[in-house]
Amino acid sequence: MQIAIDLEASAPPFAQLIDQIKRAVRANKLQPGDPLPSIRQLASDLDLNNKTVAKAYRLLERDAVIQSRGYRGTFVHPDGKINCAVDMNAWAEEKLGDTILELRSAGVTVPEINTAFRSAMNEHSGD
Repeated sequence: MQIAIDLEASAPPFAQLIDQIKRAVRANKLQPGDPLPSIRQLASDLDLNNKTVAKAYRLLERDAVIQSRGYRGTFVHPDGKINCAVDMNAWAEEKLGDTILELRSAGVTVPEINTAFRSAMNEHSGD
């Protein structure tokens, strides 16, 4: 699997990394159980910060595209190909969009929605 990060692209490097790994899994270039490079190794290979690669791996693991096995490494999840279809960002945007439309229909102003959103995020930031 070849990964190339375009620092001039509008998508941030971690998002490009996620997209390319998902694309490789969907195209069967990465099979269930295949190992991925360590965070440190991939960051070095791509000339990225370790935290950037760690963020991409964390989000891919959250979506069950990859799985970490402690000191043994990181591998493609057995259900990784199926789970590539899940787009948490799109889902979150849809949910928030529906809520915003409902609030706007009820007459809630944009500043009130922003204040309520920040308050709710602060209240649930430890979850």
